[in-house]
Amino acid sequence: MSKTDDNVRERYEELKASGLALDMTRGQPSDEQFALSNKMITALGEDSYKSKSGMDCRNYPGGVLGLEDAREVFGPIIGVPAEQTIVGNNSSLSMMHNVLSWLMLRGACGVEEPWFGKSVKFICTVPGYDRHFTMLESLGIEMIPVVLGDNGPDVKEIQQLVGNDASIKGLITVPQYNNPVGMTFSDEVVIELADLQPKAKDFTIIWDNAYAIHDIEKDNERVKNILSCCRDLGCPERAIVFSSTSKVTFSGGGLGFMGASEANIKYFQKLFTSQMICPNKLEQLRQVKFFEKLKGGLEAHMKEHAKLVKPKFDAVYEALDKELSGTELAQWSKPKGGYFISLDVPEGKAKKVVELAAEAGVKLTPAGATFPKGEDPEDRNIRISPTRPPLEDVKKAAEVLALCVKLA
Repeated sequence: MSKTDDNVRERYEELKASGLALDMTRGQPSDEQFALSNKMITALGEDSYKSKSGMDCRNYPGGVLGLEDAREVFGPIIGVPAEQTIVGNNSSLSMMHNVLSWLMLRGACGVEEPWFGKSVKFICTVPGYDRHFTMLESLGIEMIPVVLGDNGPDVKEIQQLVGNDASIKGLITVPQYNNPVGMTFSDEVVIELADLQPKAKDFTIIWDNAYAIHDIEKDNERVKNILSCCRDLGCPERAIVFSSTSKVTFSGGGLGFMGASEANIKYFQKLFTSQMICPNKLEQLRQVKFFEKLKGGLEAHMKEHAKLVKPKFDAVYEALDKELSGTELAQWSKPKGGYFISLDVPEGKAKKVVELAAEAGVKLTPAGATFPKGEDPEDRNIRISPTRPPLEDVKKAAEVLALCVKLA
């Protein structure tokens, strides 16, 4: 062992002995970020239960589309007008699962051939979002990974797959500030995805635009509107877009919403009506009122989030740059928004890095979680989630992580 190796081990053991207990496993907002929305709790007064149209939000009427006031506020986040938006309860993931379940049971709009009982496959971009993989697996959908490049997935590879296999029914991805890579799909990639020629006539793109307004840098990136592309290319029902306010207001108390073509909205409205009378309209009204009263509105609110998040990302970059630049031991993303940094270490070493970090008191997302069934074929990728811990803890955790890469 060289003197340099001895120094790395010594520093690691010192940090390990300091009693760290840091959790960077998931992309959760910090308490300071939650505090930005605390006034939302009291945004509704004792008599503030009526919508702009005069609807009493305490009662049943209103339907499954959600409060019109909320659709007008949140639809534009994903690039759709109110009439092409459904605002639900607190989870866009639940809405995705709901849509996929109906596709299994009833089929897609205009086709209506149930997927249930057939071989069903989905293209999944990787590295990707572990909860997407869990959801697809729970529904018995086989996952086909396609690796992300600098501008998005290889559309030629996807076309070759979907053009020859009618059992490939869709694609699921996070197209802006991708989880975990952090990149945003180029306009060309979005157009090409909308213009795919799949063998399955009911091919559906689940477009999870979870980080549509979660900027870190000032030069905001915005992914091209896939619904407009699909409409212009003559396949308006192909894509369904999802997002939420889960990391805009409160993680467990946000609103999930989806946007789609008018025909798709009518189709799923009818199906959703068999499940419920209406979503929680009072919560939707609360969030609308909060942003109405907030100086600068939603845009100003997200800038305050960025002020809190950016120093933590910068702290991770600083530690990785200091310890690993020029070593050829790692590569990492530097996203302009979102909640994650993607770290690639030498092949076969990701699990060891995560194990060493855990021994030093730093919990990371399990190696492999960014791939279907938790199996990274190269054991290289680690998702870093720096938003939750205090800044000083992020600095320590990033140093531990960099040292663990060297030790592994």
